[in-house]
Parts: sequence; structure tokens; C-alpha cells
Amino acid sequence: MHPRSPDGKYLEPIIKNGIAAMSSGFLADGQEAKVWRGAVASAAFEQMLKETLWGDVDYLLIDMPPGTGDIQLTLAQKIEAVISVIVTTPQDIALIDAIKGINMFEKVNIPVLGLIENMSHHICPICENKSTIFGEHGGENLAKAKSIPLLGQLPLDSKVREYADQGQSIQELKPQADIAQLYRALASKLTAELYYQKDSRSPLNQNA
Repeated sequence: MHPRSPDGKYLEPIIKNGIAAMSSGFLADGQEAKVWRGAVASAAFEQMLKETLWGDVDYLLIDMPPGTGDIQLTLAQKIEAVISVIVTTPQDIALIDAIKGINMFEKVNIPVLGLIENMSHHICPICENKSTIFGEHGGENLAKAKSIPLLGQLPLDSKVREYADQGQSIQELKPQADIAQLYRALASKLTAELYYQKDSRSPLNQNA
């Protein structure tokens, strides 16, 4: 599926389950790889963001690659980003990238709303034992060290992968599943933190 252009200039996003999405992957043919250097990737990112007909969206989420490369700097310098959210796994090597990301956003004055620990643990579907495959307490300890909220800890769940491979969402097919409820709780906490942070930065509250 490829995005359509109504006028040869702007692109219509792909819409699924009420969510509008745009990706460089939508613009490639089949298994073609997009081999872009930093400056080209940054320009393509900026173009996709500004030339997509997003419509009336409540939130615009930008999924960034790990690290502190050209695309992140383009976001910080050319786009009015409201906040950033750091996503990490508990293992030490992932936490190193997460720390770099936090430090970079602090330097460019983009507030870090909080941290999400992905792949926090795995629950065996047969014996129900909990395994911390990628380590334990990594995201929690980092959030405490940086004085930022730990927004949520998401486990590994094969159903998320299975439904995603089918182009489906677990929220639509199994809304009462434990993992679906965790995602909803995370979304609620994220939007609440965003509201409180924006409210605290309001000129009306500066002298409160």
C-alpha cells in the first residue's frame, strides 16, 4: 500500500483503526532498501512531516531511531517538538543510548516527559513464570537517576507480534487482553503527564 497524492505535492497518510501514519517504508517498492546518508535522511524526514496531509489529529507521534544522529538534530532544530519520550529495554547497552537521548534533548531544550521500558519481562504462556530476559530494573533505575517519570513497563507478548504481522492491532481484536490494557494505561498516563507539563508551562501558571 502506497500513500496517494491528490495534487502531486502533498501526500495522504495511510489510515488504520483511526490512526494516520506516514513512513519512508510506505514509499519504497517491495523489498527495496532506502539507503540514505544523514543529510538526505533528515531532508526526507522533514519533507514527510511537513508535506503530509495529517488532518485534525489529537497527537502527532514521531518514532525516532535510537541514538543522537542527524534526524534527531533536525527534529530539535527545525520542528517545534513539544516533548520527547524515551523508550528503552532494561539491558545495559540499550540504556547507554537512552542516556544519550535524554542528554541530547536536555541540551536542545526539549522536555523529556518520561521513560518507557519495553521488553521488561516475559510471561511464559504455558507455566506463567516471569522471566526478565533482558535484565531487571534498568528502566526504573534510569528514570530515578534522571528524575523523570517511569511511564510504563511493557512485557514481551507474542500476540502483539502475531497481530502486527497480520496488519492488525491487539487493541481491536483482544481489547480485554492484559497487554492491551497495559498499552491503554500507558497511553492514559502519557497524555496526563503531557497535560500537566503543558499546564505548568502556561504563562497563566508562571506566577502561581
